[in-house]
Amino acid sequence: MALDELKSAIPDYAKDLKLNLGSVIGNSDLPAQQLWGTVLATAIASRSPRVLRELEPEAKANLSAEAYTAAKSAAAIMSMNNVFYRTRHLLSDNEYGTMRAGLRMNVIGNPGVDKADFELWSFAVSAINGCGMCLDSHEQVLRKAGVDREVVQEAFKIASVVQAVAVTLDAEAALA
Repeated sequence: MALDELKSAIPDYAKDLKLNLGSVIGNSDLPAQQLWGTVLATAIASRSPRVLRELEPEAKANLSAEAYTAAKSAAAIMSMNNVFYRTRHLLSDNEYGTMRAGLRMNVIGNPGVDKADFELWSFAVSAINGCGMCLDSHEQVLRKAGVDREVVQEAFKIASVVQAVAVTLDAEAALA
């Protein structure tokens, strides 16, 4: 199991990450599609080849072809949207907020899976990329769709742990 290999690669000084990785993935109450879509989207967003290489096969095995593609689509579209909307939000000139974005985002309207699942994956990617506007927007859509706060929190717990594992393992590789 790739998850076990990833956990065994985590150094002793980051033992908490090893435990948290096992917990947020191995003991999650999320349905398989929500869980593995979140794992795949956040592994992509982490920008760590090693984390993605280790987690992708298990995600692919646990997702339908449509969900697999949708999770990758969420990571792709949010990598663009998070930069755009975070920048718009951070600029002191509020006039940018009134301008048309002019960016294609069709996949958000028709992701090929349940809209709430896609929103959850987009939310988790936005957590990694630190876009407050996108976090608020996706959280509001999720809550209006009846998704419990516990599910939303589970997504950003997964995002935080996957990102921390990526940073730790990439640092170890760079220092080796």
